[in-house]
Amino acid sequence: MTYRVCFVCTGNICRSPMAESVFRARVTEAGLDDRVEAESAGTGGWHEGDGADPRTVRVLAEHGYDSDHTARRFQASWFARLDLVIALDSGHLKTLRRLAPTEQDARKVRLLRSYARPSPDHHPSTSASHTPSDSAGDDLDVPDPYYGGLDGFEECLEMVEAASERLLAAVRDEVEGTAA
Repeated sequence: MTYRVCFVCTGNICRSPMAESVFRARVTEAGLDDRVEAESAGTGGWHEGDGADPRTVRVLAEHGYDSDHTARRFQASWFARLDLVIALDSGHLKTLRRLAPTEQDARKVRLLRSYARPSPDHHPSTSASHTPSDSAGDDLDVPDPYYGGLDGFEECLEMVEAASERLLAAVRDEVEGTAA
């Protein structure tokens, strides 16, 4: 059984394709490519059919990541086939949870940076579907680098990389738990 993760930002040209590329690399390094799939989308359709922002492509390439990407808009019907939906900021989190057809689907939506650091009751092996640090009081947004310079894209990559290891650990636990 394949575990499916979708990263979601606003237009699917900066943050979410970056998160998808980094996470795919982590999945490959862990030898889980046959069991875990990563994809990305945007909450809006402004850039549908476009490639990733050239600054995203540049930063990913400079750090050794693949960046083959075509932007698309997230569809509510996708919840049925996805195991985890990763929002890049709290606005995306709210939009995606409102879009979710069921409460169970809404619980699939998590903030990426909730995986970047442990909370007092969070352990790296905690299931991917339960991340208690998604509360509104935490500053867990990955800022949108679109209107800034290259340094914003570098900062975005650092945040994505910091969260990806713990996200992978949580997904691995889910995959190994369902395979048992």
